[in-house]
Formats: sequence, structure tokens, C-alpha cells
Amino acid sequence: MAQHQDDADTVRREFGEAVNMTAGELERWLGTEESQAVGQKDGGSGESTGHESGRRIVALLHTKKADLTDDDLAHMRKVHGYVQRHLAQQPKKEDVGTSKWRYSLMNWGHDPLKE
Repeated sequence: MAQHQDDADTVRREFGEAVNMTAGELERWLGTEESQAVGQKDGGSGESTGHESGRRIVALLHTKKADLTDDDLAHMRKVHGYVQRHLAQQPKKEDVGTSKWRYSLMNWGHDPLKE
């Protein structure tokens, strides 16, 4: 059990490092046209994978540490991995502030322009 707890602590720490937007900031962002215009859409919902993830991240940010499930931790791990991979793909020339790259990251709870 101690190993599982160590893993859970690591996942929570890495998730906290990756997600630099508050639940309120993320909720407001997810309501914008820019947020809904980026990302891959599968299925018939018309919602991108990142936008759906963003809604889940908002819920995770409101979840107490003791109430996190293994499924929650798996999603938190996925978020950290996505943010790390996507940060490495920063565009060279375009204006980052209005780039699809930034908007996609923000759907996953990370604003690369936020200090």
C-alpha cells in the first residue's frame, strides 16, 4: 500500500505542476469559442478530447485528495503526460498568445503564458 501511496503522491504533484489554471479559470476558458474550436473530435458528441478532459480536470480540482479514485489518478497522469509532450512542440513563429497550440494546452488546464 505504501508504494501505491507514493505513486499517488507523485501523480498528484505532477498533475499540480502541469495544471496551472484554477478550476474557475478553466471553467471560464472552456466556455469560450476558442476553447471549443481546437482539438481532435471523436465520436458524435462534437466535443474534442481536450475539451472533455478540461471538464474532467475541473472536477478533479474540486475533488478531495482522499476521494480520488484509481481512474482519477490515471487521468491525472494522462494530463501531465499530454502537457509535457505538448509543451515540447511550441511553435517557433506564430503568435503564441492566439495559437491553437496554446488553446489546446489551456483545454488541458495549462496556460503557457501564465507565470
